[in-house]
Amino acid sequence: MNEAPQCVVERAEQWSTIEATGPDSESFLQGQLSQDISSLSSSGLWALVLAPDSVVMTSCFVSPVPDGFTLVVPRELGDVAFARLRRFLLRTKCTLNLVDAEVGPFATVAQRIAEGRPGPGEFARQLTPHTFGASFVRSTISFTKGCFTGQELVGRLDARGSSVPWRLVRATGPSEDRVNDVLGSKGPAGTSGMTSVLKVEHGVIGLGIAHRTLWGSDEMLAAPDVIVEVID
Repeated sequence: MNEAPQCVVERAEQWSTIEATGPDSESFLQGQLSQDISSLSSSGLWALVLAPDSVVMTSCFVSPVPDGFTLVVPRELGDVAFARLRRFLLRTKCTLNLVDAEVGPFATVAQRIAEGRPGPGEFARQLTPHTFGASFVRSTISFTKGCFTGQELVGRLDARGSSVPWRLVRATGPSEDRVNDVLGSKGPAGTSGMTSVLKVEHGVIGLGIAHRTLWGSDEMLAAPDVIVEVID
């Protein structure tokens, strides 16, 4: 685990909870979340809410409660995740409720950046899970549980070696503009760039998206003032 960066101005992470209760809550979530929750322990686990085309809408931390489960999601994405789950809530004895949460998996943005975990800014780029690294995929997806919404493309990508054009990176540099210049120097426009940014003593640090052709390129070698680390 990396240490959180020393930030000039710290930012707290904000969270919401989706409560899923009722006799069909497990079977409903089993078909909607990327993880196998049939044997979920009290310690909980990470899962994904995917769109039907396998794009990550949000990650969530799932925990069991006496009558169902709680899904802790970034507050910025609470309404999106809630609407996505309700869309498939048909003839099911499961009740969903969205409430604000006081605490979540990370207290601050700096902690999340240090862990290399994507959040709202990264998910806004509408990318598939393998973009965010092998450890992210291992910790959020079960490939043995059976079908779930968005599974088809994710399973196909994993079977073919997880090769994706865009990757999650941790980057540091003298300014956000300078880092964006480097991240955007390879690949099509519109996807690359910093997505979670914090000011630190000598510039900025954050997460971002970069094209896989950036590493080893002349653009990367000519930018000693910018450090880019792929999150695996």
